[in-house]
Amino acid sequence: MIEPTLNYVPCPGLDATSPMESNGHRMAYWEWNDTGNPAHPRVLMCVHGLSRQGRDFDVFARRMAKYGRVICPDVVGRGKSDWLADPAGYQIPSYVGDMLVLLHHLHAKAPITQLDWVGTSMGGLIGLVVAGQKELPLPVPVHSLVLNDVGPTVQWDALQRIGSYLGRPLRFDSVESAAEEMRKISMGFGPHSAEDWLALSRPMVVRAANDKLRLHYDPGIASPMRKMTKEAAEGGERYLWKLYEQITARTLLLRGADSDLLSKETAERMAQVGPHAQIKEFEFVGHAPTLVAEEQGSAVERFLCGN
Repeated sequence: MIEPTLNYVPCPGLDATSPMESNGHRMAYWEWNDTGNPAHPRVLMCVHGLSRQGRDFDVFARRMAKYGRVICPDVVGRGKSDWLADPAGYQIPSYVGDMLVLLHHLHAKAPITQLDWVGTSMGGLIGLVVAGQKELPLPVPVHSLVLNDVGPTVQWDALQRIGSYLGRPLRFDSVESAAEEMRKISMGFGPHSAEDWLALSRPMVVRAANDKLRLHYDPGIASPMRKMTKEAAEGGERYLWKLYEQITARTLLLRGADSDLLSKETAERMAQVGPHAQIKEFEFVGHAPTLVAEEQGSAVERFLCGN
């Protein structure tokens, strides 16, 4: 079975281990490629949600690796990436900057001729900005964009729900106990087999100093969310709608039928303006589809490959 390679790219912004130095921070990314061509010109970026990491896409990346290079970054502060010295950097503009660095790094290694993007929740917002902000110096424009259960309007109640658990200093005795705790706060992911849930959960924990397991991310990622006001969120929403309306990439919007983050009204508006997103809704799922289920992965594969 194909496995990914772990790579790093240096990005601007001080990391928490050497805040007095100016070397920036490292962003980790997982690269999948089952084409036989390490310089394949097609790149698919798969970017995870707020408290997740790049290994969330293992099942989907294996599916798509026969078409080109599949790149699954650990957004800074998560997974194998460095933590930032200043938690104020854990915001979308900084993440977009890191993704631009990564894309140019990949392009320098092997020229990209087609760039596609699959983004879950936060990863979708990053993709929305990358595809909609025309002045960004991309190696090539985004060709196809998949927004996974996210849009310019994010329901305030959902943000408060996520904020209620984000950054808690949890400790676990085993991966199994960590998986059970995460299942309680991730019911929106929908039904998964015990094996699938464990596979999603293993990369979510790392060994702490006391030999317990802790969550993989810097608790500081919660800081900007705790400081966000409803008024600020509404201002960001207006800006994101402007960017969304500028997107020219062919766009697919995935929605969990029970999502509390992406309303049906927002989804319907996204189908009527800007790139006129195609909508695919999944029953018995909330926020957000994991692309592990065959129905979900095959729907995105068909869209990206034009079938």
